[in-house]
Amino acid sequence: MTDFGGTEEFTSWDGEPVSREPPHGATVVVASHAPDGWRYVLLHRGHQGQDREGDWAWTPPAGTRKPGEDIAACAARELQEETGVQAAPQPVQTAGVYWAVFALELPWGTAIRVDGTEHDRFEWVSYAEAVGRIRPAVVVETFTLACQAAGFR
Repeated sequence: MTDFGGTEEFTSWDGEPVSREPPHGATVVVASHAPDGWRYVLLHRGHQGQDREGDWAWTPPAGTRKPGEDIAACAARELQEETGVQAAPQPVQTAGVYWAVFALELPWGTAIRVDGTEHDRFEWVSYAEAVGRIRPAVVVETFTLACQAAGFR
């Protein structure tokens, strides 16, 4: 993926065009209040290989914004594409940022369906486990911001 800072064409990992204007994409922190506390959806990037670990292996649902696409529409589209959930995530941080952040609370037991192309599996995890798995640090920061702003802790 282009780093969105150079002179190369703005494209996603799979060659799709990306908005040149920020925010370039959106992350959606999906949470549910389980019987034993808050749980969060993390997706494993299957297109990198089933055994992939480390940076970008586990992330909340997220993706790039298409040229001219509204950032809220981007968040809803990426959520639906990556988890099968059709919803309108709530904005947490969308103005003046490189990458927007949204939050969505789902009822415990809501079905999640991974896309099978970009992701090969998902897990509902605790806050501590999510923070331990998510990489790089900037994504951990946006995850924490969304959890705090939405009251998911």
